[in-house]
Amino acid sequence: MAHRHLSAAVALAAAAVVMHPTSAQASPPGTKDVTAVLFEWKFASVARECTTTLGPAGYGYVQVSPPAEHIQGPQWWTSYQPVSYKIAGRLGDRAAFQNMVNTCHAAGVKVVVDTVINHMSAGSGTGTGGSSYTKYNYPGLYSSYDFDNCTSQITNYQDRANVQNCELVGLADLDTGEDYVRRAIAGYMNDLLSLGVDGFRVDAAKHMPAADLANIKSRLSNPSVYWKQEVIFGAGEAVQPTEYTGNGDVQEFRYAYDLKRVFTNENLAYLKNYGEGWGYLNSGVSGVFVDNHDTERNGSTLSYKDGATYTLANVFMLAWPYGAPDINSGYEFTDHDAGPPNGGQVNACWQDGWKCQHNWPEIKSMVAFRNATRGQAVTNWWDNGGDAIAFGRGGKGFVAINHESGSLTRTYQTSLPAGTYCNVQNNTPVTVNSAGQFTATLGSNTALAIHAGRPAC
Repeated sequence: MAHRHLSAAVALAAAAVVMHPTSAQASPPGTKDVTAVLFEWKFASVARECTTTLGPAGYGYVQVSPPAEHIQGPQWWTSYQPVSYKIAGRLGDRAAFQNMVNTCHAAGVKVVVDTVINHMSAGSGTGTGGSSYTKYNYPGLYSSYDFDNCTSQITNYQDRANVQNCELVGLADLDTGEDYVRRAIAGYMNDLLSLGVDGFRVDAAKHMPAADLANIKSRLSNPSVYWKQEVIFGAGEAVQPTEYTGNGDVQEFRYAYDLKRVFTNENLAYLKNYGEGWGYLNSGVSGVFVDNHDTERNGSTLSYKDGATYTLANVFMLAWPYGAPDINSGYEFTDHDAGPPNGGQVNACWQDGWKCQHNWPEIKSMVAFRNATRGQAVTNWWDNGGDAIAFGRGGKGFVAINHESGSLTRTYQTSLPAGTYCNVQNNTPVTVNSAGQFTATLGSNTALAIHAGRPAC
């Protein structure tokens, strides 16, 4: 939690949460609650991906990286140091952003924006849109009076005032208790809403009092907009995620941390009551993920570097009815600070270092599974006490995961109607008999998933 380096600081942000018109909801409204987080993708590339992949696959949302003008530099975390609220970052201008929103909407995909409102920058210079700035002066927007009096770095997570009034990795901390600041932040978010944005991920929400965020949200043109807050749980810390659920969804980092531990060191059999049974936030206010841009870099969660284990963890998350899932989609890195390939332009998936996890067949196919099984309870749980598990989702779907070192052949009991289904993991037919049973062989580190939406391959 103590971020010694700016990239870690910037890494502090990433998750997606949604709200219904009257009360905070952890799942985005509508029938599709999966968000593809296209980290550091240019808006023009996002627009194309909505049309070609996200819409057809059944993704409900796409989350885009911060669009505001920011400090210059090649590193990814420069996006998390805003210097104005103009849409003038490296990923595209206002016209490109508007076109992206319109194109994604036409494809049936809603747009969530990663929003940096806790702080501004750590230095001085000229921003990506030509604005000049110093750490505590952003002409036409903020002056020194708009920042918190504590101008030293956060050092003590047991001290609420230190966490919420001091500077996260040296970034100028906005005084969100001040009316002018609240009005300015709401103005930025209302501008995004005017362009058709459907929701916000609030970066570094933990570093702003929940009441301040509630006040800002109340000033929005749509005060019940989908709202996902980054509040990292820390045992014994002064600021806890539960404080923020009244505002909207909260990202449940414990879900991702524990998933790594279970998949690497423990038994998948332990996942039988995953979620509230593990002391997490209520499912209805939780944003969940296997990894995000911060955690894949600091090693606290699984990442694309974990191969099949990472794939299976995403399959489990999409099959399991807890929270609203984010699929992290980033790029290869050895340097943790390295910015996006081609300045964020994605010419094609799996080229130039773009990992496109949202488009991995084993992951992408589970989005439709999740949509088809939404609202169905877990049924017919089976495990071998080790790393092989299976479970149904009522009469709508069934999934089996083999994380053992060898293949596994067995007969599974489901609640599915008799018939032939398509195993969407490898596009092979699976026949369920009149007793609701089927027999299958799963190779090591593979999964099987069938659902009512895909009766045949």
